[in-house]
Formats: sequence, structure tokens, C-alpha cells
Amino acid sequence: MAKAKTAYVCTDCGAEHSKWQGQCVDCGAWNTLSEIVVQPAVKSAGAARSTTGYAGAAAGSPKVTPLTAVALNAETRTLTGIGELDRVLGGGLVDGSVVLIGGDPGIGKSTLLLQMLGTLGAQLPSVYVTGEESLAQVASRAQRLDLPLAPLHALAETCIERIIEQALSSRPRVLVIDSIQTIWTELLTAAPGSVSQVRESAAKLTRFAKETGTSVFLVGHVTKEGGIAGPRVLEHMVDAVLYFEGESGSRFRVLRAFKNRFGAVNELGVFAMSEKGLREVPNPSAIFLSAHSGPTSGSAVMVTREGTRPLLVEVQALVDQSSLGNPRRVALGLEQNRLAMLLAVLHRHGGVAAYDQDVFVNVVGGIRVQETAADLPVLLSVLSSLRDRPLPEKTIAFGEVGLSGEIRPVPNGEERLKEAAHHGFQKAIVPKANAPKKAKVGEMEIVAVERLSQAIDACR
Repeated sequence: MAKAKTAYVCTDCGAEHSKWQGQCVDCGAWNTLSEIVVQPAVKSAGAARSTTGYAGAAAGSPKVTPLTAVALNAETRTLTGIGELDRVLGGGLVDGSVVLIGGDPGIGKSTLLLQMLGTLGAQLPSVYVTGEESLAQVASRAQRLDLPLAPLHALAETCIERIIEQALSSRPRVLVIDSIQTIWTELLTAAPGSVSQVRESAAKLTRFAKETGTSVFLVGHVTKEGGIAGPRVLEHMVDAVLYFEGESGSRFRVLRAFKNRFGAVNELGVFAMSEKGLREVPNPSAIFLSAHSGPTSGSAVMVTREGTRPLLVEVQALVDQSSLGNPRRVALGLEQNRLAMLLAVLHRHGGVAAYDQDVFVNVVGGIRVQETAADLPVLLSVLSSLRDRPLPEKTIAFGEVGLSGEIRPVPNGEERLKEAAHHGFQKAIVPKANAPKKAKVGEMEIVAVERLSQAIDACR
């Protein structure tokens, strides 16, 4: 086999270099150059295969086609048998899709995919490719999870060419690669897990999935910063990027979609880890609400929206006299800079000063709230802790707070109110633009506010 032509690409800025060097000339970063293939090596006659050979299609050059001549076929989806996973995927598996699942070590990525194959094995042929464990270890885990062993098929291999060869022979409808960082290609001499190996292996698997209609799942390791290890282009290649999240010591796991070409972004699936694997949580709002024995100061409940699902989430705040010249602002599950901004708005337009107080804010359950609907409940929880006065019982709030003290509306206000009423809340403080025409939703009273001062008055 002729040697492939290679170049060295900076993983930070993407600049190409003809040879390896310690520093990238373009961006100045050190030790970021990685080997990639510029021109694939010439394949031997035995390994030669046309680019359309996977599907057996006729070879030929593609032609420019007007979109009006393209047949729009409905996406064929297959339910995995795990409702929370189907929700995050957008309604089930799509033929030919490539899904990347990342998360911390031991959080349950392999367990979830093995459970999925256990439920799919009876209706779809599937193969679990392991590059980190032996077949005995995989079989032992499946037995521990009480999964039927007969429909499960596994392959212990790390060479991408041999994996594709076996897949072409067995023709699975679902292929799981655990993990992409262990896979390597014969075209490169770099070590498995390097940027070039991950990039080329993922490209081959993506092409295989599209040409054969096989649904491919890639398990990805994460770095200490929490991102997928390897080149950033890996997330651009795939159709969906899912992250497993969870607090250390907690049995609850959250599966979140950060990218999905076939469904909603930020869709959320909630699981609980048990001795028999991951179990679905049908009512996630219940785990994000603390069970207080009575009214508690510094606590406010909001309705956030993750993907297509409204969730009730408790926001807790602790405000205490600071002994430091620069009081601390700590936010867990929220953006810290936004907390500092909201405290300034509370001082200017609410008449409540916290410049000499340490402020700690936490979202219960380890969930991360990224939308601005959390602004109002965060300020109400801070105010409650500062005054040591609980908010009215069975009260929820949501709304964006502007720099001039106005309360701005948020999307899907009616769905949020229905979710709160369904869980027995009796009062809702919401932006005036989100308030329904009726003064009540079910038995829940609606308090519409336009200014921060009105929201503060509504809590007395």
C-alpha cells in the first residue's frame, strides 16, 4: 500500500502546515498540530471499493438536480423502546442517522446503549462494537441488566476497515461504536484517539451510515472541560450530539440534545440509575422540587422549558453578610454574569441593595437553566433570603427582567401555566404579555406584572 500524503493541522485555528512544529504560526498556540490525511493512500485490489459500493448503487458522477424533482419521503422512525431516549432523538431512530453520545466516565453511556439494543434486538438486527472491553465483560453487563442475550450481537474490534467489513457481512440496522476514541484506520500511523484518527474513523462511519441506511451511535469521551475529546469537526459530522449529565453522588441522569437534525435542540430526557441499569423518570418535575416540611425562605419555583417539555424547577438562594471587600457571587446551574446583572437591576429598580452581601444561587437537581425565564424567580429567591421571609406557598414565577426593570414575556407561557396548574400550584407571577385572558388557569390565580417593583409587591 502506498503511503498517504499527510499534513499537520492546528486543532485551535485549523491552519495547515507541511511539517510538524511546536507552535502554530497563525494563532501562536503550542503543541496543537495534529497529522491528517491530505490524499488517501492507494488501496490494494483486495480492499478496493467504490464510494457507492456500500449500498451497491451504480457508480457514476452526481448530477445537479432541482429540488422540485426530489421526492420528499417521510422520515422513517423506529421507536427504541426507551421513551426518554426517543424524546431526545426527536421521536425515534432515523435510518442512516449518526448520533454522538458524550458524558463523564461511568455516567451510563454504555449502559443506555446496551439497554437500547436489548429492546431493539427482537425487531432490528444490531451490533455492539466494543473497543474498550472484552466480549465477556459486555455479556456480563447485559446479564446483570437482565437483558436477553440471544438477540444481542457484539464485536471486539478497533480497526475501522475491519469493522465496516464485518458490518457489510452481517448487515445490522443499528451499529454502536464504544468508543470512537479507540477506533483507528490503516491509512494513518498516528495513535488511536489522536485528532486525525478520530476524524478519519468518524468520516468513514458517517459515509457508511448514509450509504447503507444503518443507524450509527458513537460513544465519545469528554475532556476535563466537559467537551467531546478529539477534533471539533466530529460534532459537525454527525446528525445529533447528546450529552449525559449528572451530579456526582446523585442517581439521576439527564440526557440533553445539543444538536439534532431530526428533532428539537435542548430536548431533555431524565433517567435514574439503579442496580438494573437506567430507569426512565416519567415525572421529572417531581425530582427537581425539594420536599420542604413548611415554607422556606430563599426558595422559588419556576417553570423552565427544555426542548418541547415544560419542567418545574426550584431555585434556591442564600444571601449572607459578607466579610470580604469584594462579596462573592456564586451561581450553580445559572450563568454567573447574569446573576451579577440581576442584582444590579434589583438595587436600581427594586430598591434592594446586596452590594455588601454574599449571594449564592443554586438550581435544585443539578439541571442547568439557560433561558432568561429564570430571571424573575432568581430575584424573588434572593429577595426572600435577604429578608428571611418565605414566598407565598404554592407560588411559581417566570419572566425575563430587563435592565430598565421591566418584566418581559417568554415563549410558550400558556404551556408553562398549565404545567404548574397540573402540579397543584395556586398562584403564578408572570409577565403581563404571558397572562391569559382569564384571571385563573384551573384553580391557579394569575398575577400579571409589568415592572420588577410590581412583582416584589405581589410576594408580600
